[in-house]
Amino acid sequence: MMASTGDFLHAAIEEAQKGLAEGGIPIGAVLVRDGKIIGRGHNRRIQKNSSILHAEMDCLENAGRLPSRHYRDCTLYTTLSPCDMCSGTVLLYGIPRVVIGENVTFRGPEDYLRSRGVELTLCDSGECKALMTAFIDKHRELWREDIGE
Repeated sequence: MMASTGDFLHAAIEEAQKGLAEGGIPIGAVLVRDGKIIGRGHNRRIQKNSSILHAEMDCLENAGRLPSRHYRDCTLYTTLSPCDMCSGTVLLYGIPRVVIGENVTFRGPEDYLRSRGVELTLCDSGECKALMTAFIDKHRELWREDIGE
């Protein structure tokens, strides 16, 4: 049986929960090619004292170096709308599809991604919203730092 969008989003949510359990920001991502997860990651800026390890960046790093044609067959699943940095990475590598768990607590440049030909699917996940809302309520300053405010 082929895995579904819900299965892949659930895998991204599991990554977000790992990040939260590690003391980080609860955002997760998975990269899928040919119906299989080839990369997983979660926001590790706090854990690694990093300026760039957002979930999408961690996911792509963990997928390893791929031939550029492979990215063009992928879908990136992320629990939160990608920021400018992560959206730029989607464009740089030509990832054609991004599935977004939620964009209420944060909305990245979705219109720009669409204008560049990226297909976006918004899932409006209550679970993703609840994770982020609870985190932002408890750690507003860390959240502002993460989004560059």
